Amino acid sequence: MASPESPSAVAGFDRAVTAPPVRRLPLVLLLALAACTSDGPADDPAVHVPASPVADSSTAVDESASDSLTVVFFGDSLTAGYGLDGGASEAYPALVGARLAEAGLAARVVNAGVSGETSAGGRTRVGWVVRRSLPDVFVLALGANDGLRGVDPAATEANLAAIFEAVAEAAPDARLVLLGMEALPNYGADYTSRFRAIFPSVADAAGAALVPFFLDGVAGVRALNQPDGVHPTAEGQRRIADTVAPAVLAAAREAASEA
Repeated sequence: MASPESPSAVAGFDRAVTAPPVRRLPLVLLLALAACTSDGPADDPAVHVPASPVADSSTAVDESASDSLTVVFFGDSLTAGYGLDGGASEAYPALVGARLAEAGLAARVVNAGVSGETSAGGRTRVGWVVRRSLPDVFVLALGANDGLRGVDPAATEANLAAIFEAVAEAAPDARLVLLGMEALPNYGADYTSRFRAIFPSVADAAGAALVPFFLDGVAGVRALNQPDGVHPTAEGQRRIADTVAPAVLAAAREAASEA
């Protein structure tokens, strides 16, 4: 669902990021995900919208430091940390922020995740987000809710591309990272294939680093997901950080080297 808050880069970071082979979603997860397609927000945690769609989830350095980077994670409930006791502080953006600090990269991490967000909602919201937090690194993690709802992959691709274009307009030197997602097979093999193709296509056009499936090793693993079978536990979020961190650190190092 689009955020009720406010209206919705092509840069030189084009190194490919090697990721483990994508594992297909097990049936137990598919059934849980299918349960999230109901229209009723009261019964569907995927459409819960938190009070604030943008929050600093991790601040590695003084935000006023002129030499610090701003890293924006723009996504849905998987990014927002839905259902975690510590909320955004336990979600993968904060964990990646801690790794930036460990690597000696001064960075302010902004968690711009909104539960239930689709690519269309993100397209509407992105302009407001980047005006508030001009990014040096922009991590795009939308598409999961599009796949759950069977949104036309062509529309999802156009929305994701438009989000990157909006970032490019606001922050031409921002480094981009795209986190890929998988679709449910119950929409058919053609849909699944077309949906999977969205992410390399958008990343290639935008010059973004691509993480092919950022839930790899977490999706369908009962011990790494909350009782709803959809949203990762704190340990699941740590596994996501393991998958995402290499691409973000590479982008941040490149941004820092040209600051």
